[in-house]
Amino acid sequence: MGRAFLAVMDSAGIGGAPDAAQYFNGDLRDTGANTLGHIIEACAAGEADEGRSGPLRIPCLSALGLERAIALASGLELPMPTEEPRGRWGAATEISRGKDTPSGHWELAGLPVPWDWHFFPENDASFPPELVTRVAEAAGTEGILGNCHAPGTAIIERLGAEHMQSGWPICYTSADSVFQIAAHEETFGLDRLLTLCEEIAPSLHAMKVGRVIARPFTGTPEQGFERTGNRRDYAIAPPRPVLSNWVQNAGGSCFALGKIGDIFSMQGFDELRKGKDAELMRHLGNLVAEAPEGSLTFANFVEFDAIHGHRRDVSGYARALEWFDREIAGLIDNLRDEDMLVLTADHGNDPTWPGTDHTRERVPVLIAGTGAGTLGQIGFCDVAGIVATHLGVPVPG
Repeated sequence: MGRAFLAVMDSAGIGGAPDAAQYFNGDLRDTGANTLGHIIEACAAGEADEGRSGPLRIPCLSALGLERAIALASGLELPMPTEEPRGRWGAATEISRGKDTPSGHWELAGLPVPWDWHFFPENDASFPPELVTRVAEAAGTEGILGNCHAPGTAIIERLGAEHMQSGWPICYTSADSVFQIAAHEETFGLDRLLTLCEEIAPSLHAMKVGRVIARPFTGTPEQGFERTGNRRDYAIAPPRPVLSNWVQNAGGSCFALGKIGDIFSMQGFDELRKGKDAELMRHLGNLVAEAPEGSLTFANFVEFDAIHGHRRDVSGYARALEWFDREIAGLIDNLRDEDMLVLTADHGNDPTWPGTDHTRERVPVLIAGTGAGTLGQIGFCDVAGIVATHLGVPVPG
């Protein structure tokens, strides 16, 4: 039976989504976006040399078939490793109508989103007045700050000092179906922020807004602000059982790492372990050593997206990929004979692309532990089927 480890490299798309022209960053269609492909090209051209230099060094991902998956997804011609892949590789296409975290993760877990999400399309004055009033009343303030589209790190740099002085929460959104609230952990209070998000989440879920996200930060105007690891996502619960439920119903244990527990409202998970990506990698390594037979470990590594993708930091994204590659190589060496490790992504966030939002892309599917060869073009839902089949778990329907 073995065990299954499913790790999502948040935003590590590989281009080629057939419906990319229907999605935008500002006025620019997502056609041609290719997160990993363009990072590889930028590194080879010497355009990603901050804190690193030269071609992207990801020997483990390459050996699993990443470059072949990129070519399969998008037709992008990259130098191919001379050796045949030692893993199974393919490219997955999403059918859910969104390029966001819940859509991608739900579908990877076997459930395409069965409705259209609600979005806040206006860049400024993004939220309706009645929602602004509701949030201010719940926060006990006279108003809110922000009320716009913005990258999370940029908006706390811009409004952090005013927030500390006024006490008003910073509320913002993006091209995703999301309502985010940033607040200082000390002057506003972490518990107060979490309570605020929990209180307003049901009304936003009723609007089919996918997530309310608490974005706590610390720091000072003089020394700068930094988001902490105490982020909390209040997401709509999946309306039907997903991969973790299937595994639990078959008697297996399920572990959630990172924001996986929040994305699925802890539906189907026995244990949640959180932290920044380096800590999550340690958790994953511990579970490779300790998780019981028949178990599923489902992890999300968010910093590719949150720190580097939205900020269009090509060098930073490349450094994160090289770090991830080194760490994953060590984990693969420790897998048991019947284990499976699946590496994939939930959407794109091309750091070479204009704008600051996600990009609609296919994603890689790289599998270690179950032989070698191509998976071909598959769907996001097929990832759940592959994992369930490996664990001997029935797939509903």
